[in-house]
Amino acid sequence: MKGTIAASLSLTEPYSMDGHWSDPRPRVAVAGDKVVVTDPLEGKLHLVDATSFAKAGEIAIEGKPYNIVAVGGSGKTHDGEDKEAHSHDHGDDQIYKGYFEDSQIKDRALSDWAGDWQSVYSYLLDGTLDPVMAHKAEGGGKTAEEYKAYYEIGYKTDVERITIEGDIVTFFKNGTPAKARYAGDGREILTYEKGNRGVRFIFKKTEGDAEAPDYIQFSDHKIAPAPADHYHLYWGDDRAGLLEELTNWPTYYPASLSAKQIVSEMMAH
Repeated sequence: MKGTIAASLSLTEPYSMDGHWSDPRPRVAVAGDKVVVTDPLEGKLHLVDATSFAKAGEIAIEGKPYNIVAVGGSGKTHDGEDKEAHSHDHGDDQIYKGYFEDSQIKDRALSDWAGDWQSVYSYLLDGTLDPVMAHKAEGGGKTAEEYKAYYEIGYKTDVERITIEGDIVTFFKNGTPAKARYAGDGREILTYEKGNRGVRFIFKKTEGDAEAPDYIQFSDHKIAPAPADHYHLYWGDDRAGLLEELTNWPTYYPASLSAKQIVSEMMAH
């Protein structure tokens, strides 16, 4: 057996091994997709993205951290300043990232996406989501400006609102509604360039306005029945052609959420 160093990252100043064995020195813990390293002399914790092995931020603390342990959590987020605060649980984090077995996939009903939904595209354009882009840049491979350019393509849409009640889906473009009735039309599994996968849950128009698309395809990082907390939606009249669309994925969050809450939700991902 042998070991090789695949990557390295400098986080702290050198620590002396002189002195007592119990003197505080850097310790390591792994929490989900983050590696956490203590830095006693600086009074902080360093965060490292376990996938990209890039620094993902730091947490200042009082005193000198001596030891560290990671414990489980639900993944829920809470905003105590708003009684209508939104919280959610991504469930299995690996599934959310696109790593799952075919046997885990289950059919879903349109009711999983029921509600009143707002597009986040305008928030990206007016700068509301700039903190999200900066947050992504801390642990990603792009600058905040590059992330914003990427999401300008991804979020782009002229459908600012969607409502889903029963099997009726209504699209609002410049305030003008187009309504249709939809029925389940199966699901498709897509494999992406970096090896992870996604599931498109597909619904076909059975009747309604001509302006409403013949097909809608939901992608929300879930692969079994569960209410959506946000989703990416693909729509058009070509079922197979939509499956080839990977760069533009209009994204919708509950209309009840404020801009501040949407930023908080995105920062938690």
